Amino acid sequence: MFSHLPTLGVGLGFREPFKSDLFLNRQQVDFLEIVAEHYLDAPVQKQQELELLAAHFSIIPHAINLSLGSAEGLDTDYLGKLAALIKQLNPPWWSEHICFTKAGGVDIGHLSPLPYTKEAVEVLCRNIAEVRRWVDVPLILENITYMVTLPGAEMTEAQFLTEVVERADCGLLLDVTNLHTNAVNYGYDVRAFLAQLPKERIVQLHFVGGHWHDGILIDSHSQSTPLEVWELIDEVVDCASVKGIVLERDENLPPFGELAGELQKAREIGRSHGRWG
Repeated sequence: MFSHLPTLGVGLGFREPFKSDLFLNRQQVDFLEIVAEHYLDAPVQKQQELELLAAHFSIIPHAINLSLGSAEGLDTDYLGKLAALIKQLNPPWWSEHICFTKAGGVDIGHLSPLPYTKEAVEVLCRNIAEVRRWVDVPLILENITYMVTLPGAEMTEAQFLTEVVERADCGLLLDVTNLHTNAVNYGYDVRAFLAQLPKERIVQLHFVGGHWHDGILIDSHSQSTPLEVWELIDEVVDCASVKGIVLERDENLPPFGELAGELQKAREIGRSHGRWG
């Protein structure tokens, strides 16, 4: 189904503080993922940065504020700018989250979960259809972490994710760290969850480590990847034709050598399953 997409390998979520180290270690990074919003209405310096990155790496745009789950529809001004960025980069795919970030015209400032209902599926599919009128590059959707579960669920989270990507005909960006975090915080069986997902739609993975706060595991992108997440990565890469895997470190940035070590470990997992060179 998504077999026509190219295999990119092991990538890194680009963050400006390690730009110099990135270019000193170019051979250890197969591709980059950028936060799309960092380059919308960007000053000249950021535009030049993007041109430099695109000259040396394949780039996947990762959007965070399209708010695909908003019942009132999409912000077409924002969508137009995002579409122009994607057209500029001409990536093999791009990604967004299964969530909403705006309600009643107000930006709520974080990725908020949706109720697992048929109505929410309809909203997502309607908004994704609108996006496709602007962007013809394949879209993959990411599972999020959440601090609350919404009432009125008509299906499980795994069933909801599956329904969305199949109805909207999208790929899945499986954030393995998010999956682990939710399983720990809500006590569900992560293997049973994985078994319900459409493996043929898993295009890309995210991985990183978080931290504990008052007995809750927080997806802070601030620590090295824990053993449990590495084990999940191995299982997913074994059963799905993953095209790319991205280390998504945002806080408490370590020396670049530590990031490169995690990329190498991910590369070895892929090689052990014949997924990439």
